[in-house]
Amino acid sequence: MSQAEMLELFADLQPGDRVQCDHEVKVGFRKWHTTTIGTVVRKERRRHSLHFRRNADDKVYSDVIVIKRESGELTTVMLDEFSVLKKL
Repeated sequence: MSQAEMLELFADLQPGDRVQCDHEVKVGFRKWHTTTIGTVVRKERRRHSLHFRRNADDKVYSDVIVIKRESGELTTVMLDEFSVLKKL
């Protein structure tokens, strides 16, 4: 799935849609590949400041999905160029 196709799917998501997201979790130098399956609670575009020494007017955004898993747990998944999103 290309980045453009994934962004189009992200734009079409509605609360209540069931999705599967294959993504990478990184902590320090370690990383794990994982799959998150659940129901979309909401999607949003969050502004953040993860970058060091950027201009004050430089705006950086991330596409984020809040997913409710089968157990009732809420989890937040940030989509990047390595994520694969599927609508079930």
